[in-house]
Amino acid sequence: MSHHLEPELKKAARKLVDAGVLTVLSGAGISVASGIRPFRGKGGLWEKYDPEVVVNIENFRRSPADSWMMLREIVGVIAEAGPNPAHLAVNTLEEMGLVRSVITQNVDGLHQKAGNKNVIEFHGSTSRVVCLDCGAVYPTKDVDLGLIPPPCFNCGGLLKPDAVFFGEPIPPAALLRARVESQQCTAMLVIGTSGMVEPAASLPALARSNGALIVEVNPEPSWLTTTTVDIFLQGAAEDVMPLLVLEIKKRVI
Repeated sequence: MSHHLEPELKKAARKLVDAGVLTVLSGAGISVASGIRPFRGKGGLWEKYDPEVVVNIENFRRSPADSWMMLREIVGVIAEAGPNPAHLAVNTLEEMGLVRSVITQNVDGLHQKAGNKNVIEFHGSTSRVVCLDCGAVYPTKDVDLGLIPPPCFNCGGLLKPDAVFFGEPIPPAALLRARVESQQCTAMLVIGTSGMVEPAASLPALARSNGALIVEVNPEPSWLTTTTVDIFLQGAAEDVMPLLVLEIKKRVI
């Protein structure tokens, strides 16, 4: 880790401890080290599949088999993935009583695997499937993905991963909880998100408008860096987060 980050880490640690009520907003960048590639950007899944076709809800209803071929690939990768040092660092901060909630744009469930208790899944999760006909919900691991598309156990209807597709709204309960947490936190730690995808992108601004400190961890500056962020910690989440936790522990213990 380069020395230029050290003063910023110390400053962030001091201010986060002083703030006390911390909400984490995480995006695809936190899961890269777990082997889950971001959908966007070079080498992402969108180079291989067109998202407007494959994970578009109207197209899914018309030709679910096309979508399920890609979804089977994604579900397989996520099922094999484990939390990395960044996820574990966030869980440590929750165990220390600093992090009250985690709002994640990811559908991989890795925050829960790391031990976080209060996770708001903004875009749903691939660990569950939901029947578009009768509304039944099942764990994905119980579904036979050899059958494309897999049928609902209850009514034989069309099953879909319980993740938000293009053309679908954010789950209202998740949106409401995320907004409440963003309004009530005294600091928000933004990790690995570009801040370009609405409505999650507006949460840091909502937090800041209520007086919260905004700290960002990203390999490169994002749109949020210049508009909303108080302290920018440049680097990969799996490198920066454990260092930040060490600095925080110096101040708490």
